[in-house]
Amino acid sequence: MCVTAYDAPSASMADEAGVDLILVGDSVGNVVLGYEDTLPVTMEQMLHHVAAARRGCKRALLVADMPFGSFQVGTDEAVANGIALVKAGADAVKLEGPWEDAIRRLVQAGVPVLGHVGMTPQSHHVFGGFKVQGRGEAGESVLDAAKRIERSGAFAVVLELVPAELAKKITAALTIPTIGIGAGPHCDGEVQVFHDLLGLLPGEPFRHTRRFLDGRTKMVEALKAYASAVRDGSFPTDENAF
Repeated sequence: MCVTAYDAPSASMADEAGVDLILVGDSVGNVVLGYEDTLPVTMEQMLHHVAAARRGCKRALLVADMPFGSFQVGTDEAVANGIALVKAGADAVKLEGPWEDAIRRLVQAGVPVLGHVGMTPQSHHVFGGFKVQGRGEAGESVLDAAKRIERSGAFAVVLELVPAELAKKITAALTIPTIGIGAGPHCDGEVQVFHDLLGLLPGEPFRHTRRFLDGRTKMVEALKAYASAVRDGSFPTDENAF
């Protein structure tokens, strides 16, 4: 079981809840920083959020996403960036796609790697949008990518937005665990975004997630109550003074 976290409070809550793996995802870009997608996220931003999440994570495996441009340009830079994320507090890193040389070099350098295939958000321009990957014959290329990632030394692989039957086939074909998101019930584990699970974002939830709390509504109501109390003079009171 995996959930994202981008700071100390959210990592602490996930850790206390018994989550096995906390992912400091580059989804921090669109979830927290207000970008339209993950592409603008920098190494500096990831290092900042990894360090913050580390302070709240005491038990779970903390995995850091390698942002766009941090591993595609060469294996030496990939290793240097992976090591930097570990120094910031990550136990492992995640990179998108079958970058076999980068995965091998990272593992050789002592940096565990979580793979990621299917809908890889950093490649959404190539895919023509955020679309399900691996339908029909295209499923063989997703399966092949997952196998290549396994052979390269990754300890697990994320399957994002792939048909459930393909996820089942990939899970059966690999010896390493699969972690699904929008991949149906047949993976070994599941990853979801903290803010989606707790209903902190506006709009309708994605089909592949579930709101376990209407957090945004409750938090806005609480803030309205605070504002009203200040305006009508009922807060603060003498009891709140030192």
